[in-house]
Amino acid sequence: MKRSTLFIFLAFLLMIPLFGPAPTAQAAGFVDVPSRALKEVNYLAEGGIANGASATTFASEKTVTRAEAAAFIGRALQLNGTKRVTNFKDVASGNFASGYIQSAVEKGILSGYSGGRFLPYNKVTRGEMAVMLSKAFGYEFGGNLSGAAKSLMTRGIAKGLEDGTFGADQPIIRADFSVFLARAINPDFRTKDTASFDKTLWVDVDDLNVRTGPSAKYAKNGSLKESTKILAGHEVGGWIYIKSDNLIGFAHKSYLRDAETGSSNRNDVDPRLANQTIILDPGHGGSDPGAIGFGLKEKDVVLDTGLKVNELLKDTPFKVYMTRTTDTYPTLSQRTSFAKSKRGNIFVSIHANASNGSGNGTETLYYSASKSPYSADSKLLATKIQQRMVAALKLKDRGIKNRNNLHVLTRNSMPAVLAELAFIDHKKENDMLKSDYWRTAAAKAIYLGVLDYYKAKGYEIDALYETVK
Repeated sequence: MKRSTLFIFLAFLLMIPLFGPAPTAQAAGFVDVPSRALKEVNYLAEGGIANGASATTFASEKTVTRAEAAAFIGRALQLNGTKRVTNFKDVASGNFASGYIQSAVEKGILSGYSGGRFLPYNKVTRGEMAVMLSKAFGYEFGGNLSGAAKSLMTRGIAKGLEDGTFGADQPIIRADFSVFLARAINPDFRTKDTASFDKTLWVDVDDLNVRTGPSAKYAKNGSLKESTKILAGHEVGGWIYIKSDNLIGFAHKSYLRDAETGSSNRNDVDPRLANQTIILDPGHGGSDPGAIGFGLKEKDVVLDTGLKVNELLKDTPFKVYMTRTTDTYPTLSQRTSFAKSKRGNIFVSIHANASNGSGNGTETLYYSASKSPYSADSKLLATKIQQRMVAALKLKDRGIKNRNNLHVLTRNSMPAVLAELAFIDHKKENDMLKSDYWRTAAAKAIYLGVLDYYKAKGYEIDALYETVK
C-alpha cells in the first residue's frame, strides 16, 4: 500500500476531517455548533433560552421558524410559555410554542396575518428577526425593516453581509439567531461597546446576587450589600443590567430602589419578624427523584421552586434555612433534626403530586392531633398557602388535609405543612411544572401564604406584599 493511500485510510479510521465543512465546536453538549456561535449558544443554553434539537445536536444550520423565534424570545424575556389556546387558528393549544406566541402577541412583539393566522412554521428572514428583536428590547426603529436592521447594527448586535446589504430577505439559521439574541441580552457579546447605564439605583436587600444573565439559572459573579449605589442599563424581563465599580451583570429589579434613602421594606414591618425562622424543605433529592411524569423529576421541580421562595424571603427580616439547596438527599429524620437545630418557627415542605395520571389539582397537607401544640397554627399556615396557590395556579382546589403518616409533619416541633403544587403525571399540570413562569408563580404563592399566616397571627407585614407584583 502506498504511503499516501495508507494515510487516507488511517485518517478515515481515526475520523480525521480531511475534507468537508468548516469545523464545529461543542456547545452545551451539542456537536454541531460552529465556532463563531459557540459562546453565544452556550450562554443561551445555560439560561434555558435555547434548546437543542436533540441531546447532542443544536440544528445550527436549520432555518428558524416563527414558532421557534417566539420561544427563543419568550424564554429570554421570561414570558408565560405555558401551552394554551391562542388567537390563531393555525396555532393549536398543544403547539410547543403556543404560550410564547400568545404572550409575545399580547406584548406587541409579534403579530399575525390576515384570516387569523400566525404561520408558525414559516421561515424567519434576517429582516423579520431585526424587527422582532427591536420590539422585544424596545429599540426605536421607525416601524420598518431598514430601521430595525440599523437599530441592531448601530448597537453591535448584527452586521451586514459582504455585499454591503443587510440581507433582509435571506432566511436566518438557528446559530445566527442565537448570536444576535445573546448580543441583545448581554452587551459583552457585541461587536462594539454600546452598553449604556443611564439610571442610578440602590440595592434594597442585605445581599444582592449579581448574575451573568437575566435569570437565577445563570452563575453568580458577585454580590452587593444593601444601599450600594449602582448604575442601571437595559431591562430583560424582570432583570436589569447593572454596574457597580468593576462588577457588571444582571440583578432582579424587585431588589433595587430608586432613592438613596428610600424606605427599605424591612424598616416598615414588625421588628419581631427578625426573630422568626422559616425552614424551606424541597422534597426528595439526590438518589430519590420523587415522582416522575413525562420525564420530569419531582426533585428538580421542587428544588427550583424552593430556591425561588428563598430568593423572595431574602428581602424580608425573616431568617431562612433550606434543608437542601442542591441535588442531595437529606433523610426525613435529618430534615426534621435540621429544622429543630435552626429553631424553626414554621416548616414548609414543597412537593409535586402523582396519581397514575388520574389526579389533578393543588392541595396542602398538615398534621393535627389533640396532643400537638402546633395543630391550630399548622392548619392556619396550610389554609393560607393553599388559598394563595389556588389563586395563582388556577388549578382544582383539593383543599387542605390532615395527614398523620408524614414524618416531616408529625415529627416536627413547629407548625409544619406540605404543599403539593400540582400533579406531575397529569399532562397539563406537568407542562406547568416544567415552566419557569409557573414555578415562579408557585413560589410567590408560598411566599404570600407565609405572609398571610403571619398577618393572621398579628404581625405588621403589609409592606412586604409590595415586593411581589
